[in-house]
Amino acid sequence: MEYVLSVGTNIGDRKKNIQNAVDALDLIPKTKVSAVSDIYETEPVGYVKQDDFYNAVIKVQSDLEPNEMLGVCLGIEAGLGRERKVHWGPRIIDIDLIFAENIKIESQNLTLPHPRCFERRFVLEPCLDLFKDGIVYGVDIKPLIEKIDGQKIRKVK
Repeated sequence: MEYVLSVGTNIGDRKKNIQNAVDALDLIPKTKVSAVSDIYETEPVGYVKQDDFYNAVIKVQSDLEPNEMLGVCLGIEAGLGRERKVHWGPRIIDIDLIFAENIKIESQNLTLPHPRCFERRFVLEPCLDLFKDGIVYGVDIKPLIEKIDGQKIRKVK
């Protein structure tokens, strides 16, 4: 199964934090990182009194089921030092499961596609690096990006 994950960080060495998340995903059995977007610096969304984030999108091939992949993401976050103190607050790493191919899930623990992904420039614009035509599993994300107000974003060199 192919997954799209969003990774973000605004504490410490942000580039290294993203690379650590990619490396950790590549260590998971029956799982392989197949593509990583460029890194983008973005304004915080929700809780705005914090430093800007670095964000990227990762495409992963895996034999894991969606709930197992969610567990992997949460485990990597914990292993890299994520502490959940303030909702949408500063974090060393955040790994969100955005898509699992064309699968739609609505459960207590997991909703796919991610319920807020279509409102987040920091998810959609990096997706364009991996899905050049703007079609992500049947969803045209270009008009969705155009509808988003604000949320400054710039590619990191």
